[in-house]
Amino acid sequence: MLARTAASRPAAVPRHIAIVMDGNGRWAKRRLLPRIAGHRQGVESLRRCIRACAERGVQALTVFAFSSENWNRPPDEVSGLMELMAKALAREVPELRQNGIRLRFVGERASLSERMKAGLAEAEAATAAGTGMGLNVCFNYGGRWDIAQAAAGLAARGEPITEAALAGAMALAHVPDPDLLIRTGGEQRISNFLLWQCAYSELYFSDALWPDFDETALDEALAAYAARERRFGQTSEQVAAPPQAAAG
Repeated sequence: MLARTAASRPAAVPRHIAIVMDGNGRWAKRRLLPRIAGHRQGVESLRRCIRACAERGVQALTVFAFSSENWNRPPDEVSGLMELMAKALAREVPELRQNGIRLRFVGERASLSERMKAGLAEAEAATAAGTGMGLNVCFNYGGRWDIAQAAAGLAARGEPITEAALAGAMALAHVPDPDLLIRTGGEQRISNFLLWQCAYSELYFSDALWPDFDETALDEALAAYAARERRFGQTSEQVAAPPQAAAG
């Protein structure tokens, strides 16, 4: 089972990190700047984080870029975010491809503009050959949507809705569940992010606003993760016990 496999892994480096990148707007407000300026700076922080995670041996990084609830923000901020995403794709994809990072976008695409849908598909295709760290960008994503679409897909195919079947139908079925979930900005909630996948993730909350989250802050999160004991329902004694030798 996945839980037993994960429990036996060394804790030093999470295989999969998920991040709620919170605090862009507050970062800008403190500097008397428009909110979109904070989002632009957040893109710079994401670039640093991608590089740092890859250097530290993380296999998958999943970030919450735009939630399904973010459509409720002021229209000018939403349009600014869409434009920022389009520009970021044009600028960042060549570097991701050069560094062997495979990019995937996770979320509901039907409500996006044709231009945006084409841009996401082109970015994924451009990096599809990457064999390094996987980068999942959750865009127009919600954890409840993910569970609902997985169940609906199984029902439409006439398949039984079991725990294993649901796990295989989730939008992030191509990667293991996150070992570590980081949220910046001082808030202590997961905000409808990876509800299914984070059932056993270690949670780490940072007071740093996302544009200020740098390599030092990442290393502090990794150190906190490495100090924890992941039991997955077992006892400490079971986790510490050496594996049984196979019968000869």
